[in-house]
Amino acid sequence: MRLPELRGLIRRRLLVNYRVDPQVLQPLLPAPFKPKLVNGQAVAGICLIRLEQIRPSWLPSTLGLTSENAAHRIAVTWCDKEGREREGVYIPRRDTGSILNHFAGGRIFPGEHHKAVFQVRDDGDNVHLKLRSADKSLSVEVKGKENESMPPGSLFPTVEATSDFFRQGSLGYSETKCQCHLDGVVLQTEDWQIKPFAAEITASSYFSNQHCFPAGSVEFDCALIMRNIEHKWLPASALAVKPGQRLPN
Repeated sequence: MRLPELRGLIRRRLLVNYRVDPQVLQPLLPAPFKPKLVNGQAVAGICLIRLEQIRPSWLPSTLGLTSENAAHRIAVTWCDKEGREREGVYIPRRDTGSILNHFAGGRIFPGEHHKAVFQVRDDGDNVHLKLRSADKSLSVEVKGKENESMPPGSLFPTVEATSDFFRQGSLGYSETKCQCHLDGVVLQTEDWQIKPFAAEITASSYFSNQHCFPAGSVEFDCALIMRNIEHKWLPASALAVKPGQRLPN
């Protein structure tokens, strides 16, 4: 049986975003997903999130758990059974530094997680984060600091436009080992605040895999940061899918 709701605090959330050739990305997505486009480009990236006070809603925050987590994600649209267009994110891979999250993901709460080691330095302004998966198949490094404006050339002209786009991605569907359905989860925030993040280093072996992303098909666009956000995680109905050429996980 899965928990109906989890509550906690997003202490830090980094969104590292790439613009991707949609013709390269589409064959990698399972049906019924299509890339959500911005000025003709698909948007994919990494969510690097520190969660604190995570617990069932009926427990006090003092009994909550803390963890560092990562999700590689792609902004997508699709049509539901009633023909209505939906939007959210497809998550081909999740990683966590928590043994409990690794065990509970896909069993007690939606979202299967790979085990990983996180190294994080965060002084409240500057952040330097590294992760390496336990199976050595994934490495990520992000370094930078909070900023006041979006980088030149970004798909998103203003902070407000960026915030609106990513707020629409609250429904996420995660890859599962069975590859016949996706686990669904909804992020509900009580106070949505997002700021630009001036990135000095943005490296992911996931997006540098030229078998899936040929040279020139993926390029860094922007990074964003959120801090100290009260939130809830709600399970969503699983989504049946038809496999495409699956992304490496």
